[in-house]
Amino acid sequence: MIPAMPASASPSRQASVTALRFGRLAVMGAVAVLILVAGVWGSWGTAQHVMLTKGRESGTIEVARCGAATCSGPFTPLSAGAMARKKVVIARTVAVRQGQTYTVVVKPGGDEVVRSGPGGVLYAWVPLGGALLLASVVVAGGLRMARTGWVLAGSGAVLLTAAFVAL
Repeated sequence: MIPAMPASASPSRQASVTALRFGRLAVMGAVAVLILVAGVWGSWGTAQHVMLTKGRESGTIEVARCGAATCSGPFTPLSAGAMARKKVVIARTVAVRQGQTYTVVVKPGGDEVVRSGPGGVLYAWVPLGGALLLASVVVAGGLRMARTGWVLAGSGAVLLTAAFVAL
């Protein structure tokens, strides 16, 4: 040991290390929360229509034509108070194929529909599954909470896998 150096770190050095550690935890915690809130926000736009179906028009769509981003077809009502429509629009995904019939819920104020049932619910929450996977990296690496990171990653992977299987 060098005689000019003190045996232990100075109180100001300990305080700065503590402040940096707290700052890292605060920033990484805020980033993880922001990612998860964005995932819920991105999912809720569709999930609210699929999960809260009371008072909404539900029925089936037989996909007659598909474009680059959307597919359309006639809507056959299944719920009381629903009106038959000659053409409703559903987002074109890998799970929507021309000639197939799907159970759907009509979004209020238009002719846009979203998938309903277990597959529709899982598909609506896919953005949250991606956010869980991304947040797991931040939690495990930035917050150094490896077990919590694994739980988040596992939850996201299960959600994405279940949506893939259901659709």
